[in-house]
Amino acid sequence: MSSFKVLLVLVISLVVNYNYAQHTDEINSNRPGESMSAYAVGKSVIQVETGVYGINENHRLLGYDANGYGIDLDLRYGFFMEKLEIVANLQYQNEDFVTAFNQYNKSNLKQTVLGAKYLIYDPYKNYEKKVNIYSWKANHAFNWHQLIPAVSVFAGANFTMKNNPYAFSPDAMISPKVMLVTQNHLGDGSWVLVTNIIADYIATDYPSYGYIVTLTKGISRKWSGFIENQGYKSDFYSDAIMRGGAAFLLNKNMQIDASISHNLKDTPTVFYGGIGFSWRYDTNYKEVRMEIDDSPSQPKSVRKAAKRDQKRKDAIE
Repeated sequence: MSSFKVLLVLVISLVVNYNYAQHTDEINSNRPGESMSAYAVGKSVIQVETGVYGINENHRLLGYDANGYGIDLDLRYGFFMEKLEIVANLQYQNEDFVTAFNQYNKSNLKQTVLGAKYLIYDPYKNYEKKVNIYSWKANHAFNWHQLIPAVSVFAGANFTMKNNPYAFSPDAMISPKVMLVTQNHLGDGSWVLVTNIIADYIATDYPSYGYIVTLTKGISRKWSGFIENQGYKSDFYSDAIMRGGAAFLLNKNMQIDASISHNLKDTPTVFYGGIGFSWRYDTNYKEVRMEIDDSPSQPKSVRKAAKRDQKRKDAIE
């Protein structure tokens, strides 16, 4: 077998190995959008995603204006296995409200969610894209496999403290939250489509159902941009929100971002603008590798080249 074919087989093997692991060479943050990605951060990896934002509200019917700020924090930890991730999401908000006859302040933890996400299906596991070394057209044809999404499920709970002004009840309560998450890598992989289907505050007087659709584009190795649409509906509050923004990769474990958001109604009209930072600690992560196939079906030259490549990697480490 020619050296070109040996190299081709090795490259394919490395690509397949990459797709078995949840951990990526560079940080993969959910920010600056609000959707949750399907993939976990990787076993033993800790990731912090935080940001600050300013908010402006105006309610046409109730006749009030509000200005304030908020802080959000996501803590993600790869627990026990590659596919499992523990998630803590906290959001604090502080606003000053002004009406024709009154002025008051509202501040508290607007959201406190603890839960876990598990990847139930990865379309790239055990998948190997066939390479036709004789046909450029065949290798550049549309890959229908990219339309099959990765699928995860999230299950957790909202923790609401007593007399929280952002809650629909003055009582303290714990309510379930579940989510179906899908993710597609489109085109050359620089386009990522994430969809979240959400059921929130389940079994309360005001359950909420919603969705988030996020489309992200890798503009360059350092820059990416996104657009997002979120909608939710309940008897307590319903709305639809459009978002857009960009992220910049500082290094393989750090990212900064900026975004703006605007809803589609005027009861109230809401405008957000914020900046954020994401950081990953992956020192304890151990690379997930495929076992080298020693079966007679593999050409002898390929098996030897693969073993030599593995020995070089072990020597470097």
